[in-house]
Amino acid sequence: MSKGKILVVEDEVSLARFIELELTFEGYNVVVAHDGKDGLNMFEKQKYDLVLLDIMLPGIDGMEICRRIRKLSNVPIIILTAKDGVSDKVTGLDSGASDYITKPFAIEELLARMRAAMRHVQTFDVRINSIMFKDMVIDTDKRMVHVAGIAVELTKKEYELLLYLVKNKNIVLTRSQIFNKVWGYDYLGETNVVDVYIRYLRAKIDEKFGRRYIFTARGVGYYMSDEK
Repeated sequence: MSKGKILVVEDEVSLARFIELELTFEGYNVVVAHDGKDGLNMFEKQKYDLVLLDIMLPGIDGMEICRRIRKLSNVPIIILTAKDGVSDKVTGLDSGASDYITKPFAIEELLARMRAAMRHVQTFDVRINSIMFKDMVIDTDKRMVHVAGIAVELTKKEYELLLYLVKNKNIVLTRSQIFNKVWGYDYLGETNVVDVYIRYLRAKIDEKFGRRYIFTARGVGYYMSDEK
């Protein structure tokens, strides 16, 4: 029986492999990522009992990953790094890390720190009732939307439109599909309501945060895309 599922995000391949072998021998289920972006994607797709996280990573640095994970879960995070300055430790802990271990370290110490961090932790995970897209989190219970950790106030129809687009990400939806799903066949308002509300959403999300979330398929409709 596994002692828990561990995500290791470490770009030093030999060290990551060493940790993976040692933890596997100790009875843990281990998943490894060598890139910050890959590590964050892995965390978003699965549930873990603990994260071992390097700071200096390609893609997205460890501090940013720590901050993003902490918005979704209180899973224990132990930072593994060669940076041993007091300010580095403070920054790591302030970013949401549970513990901080400097390299090189003894595997026995790491195991002990892991046991301590996992002990008595009742992990919450907002993803159970949430939908994530890029740096957007939609809480489907509370009908709340956060982008980059900032709450976005939407009207009922704006929220329903956004939710429909996100649930069908990377799929071009025609204006008729969107209209029928969000407003219904018996809607008697303006016929260009879809275009109007797309503009509302873009003003509150795309333009406000300086990123592209909603794309236009000219002559067809709209879609949410994983593109940058």
